[in-house]
Amino acid sequence: MEQQVRLIKKYPNRRLYDTKTSSYITLADVKQMVLKQESFQVVDAKTSDDLTRQILLQIILDEESGGMPMFSADLLSQMIRSYGNAMQGFMGGYLEKNLKAFQDMHTAMQEQSQRLYGDNSGASQDLLAQFMNLQGPAMQSLMQAYMEQSQKAFGQFQEQMQNQARNMFAGFPMPGMPGAAPAKGESDKNE
Repeated sequence: MEQQVRLIKKYPNRRLYDTKTSSYITLADVKQMVLKQESFQVVDAKTSDDLTRQILLQIILDEESGGMPMFSADLLSQMIRSYGNAMQGFMGGYLEKNLKAFQDMHTAMQEQSQRLYGDNSGASQDLLAQFMNLQGPAMQSLMQAYMEQSQKAFGQFQEQMQNQARNMFAGFPMPGMPGAAPAKGESDKNE
């Protein structure tokens, strides 16, 4: 049975109203929905504009303002620089796929821990946390190697795109491009 999308209305007073429970909720409640993987949509009560992304970004901002931020200032700066860039469309998909791969790895480790230690989920979570703490440097090295591979693959992709663009436009001489005829008036300057 397909899960119905839970509708949450955001009112001008910045309050969130859950239409399923007919009650006002907080950002903490929305965060719990995310953690439970519940489908929901936040809409402006007056205009019906979709505000889901804004609410999720607000939750991330609250989390980042807490004790242990996930994103460094350098990473955030790089993300900001990606806006308006020709590669902006690829960046979202790239980040999404990498986070999915990381989540899949985490899930596999949890499942393996559960098989080894049984249904004692609290203990297995503690053991997994201890294991991750002990394996921190190794995991960082693994993630670093993965990121370097991704960066290399991205560089190769970018080079292939540039080569394809050059080949595609080779028959169209453009001023300033290598091998192109000089623009009108430029040959006079060189003489």
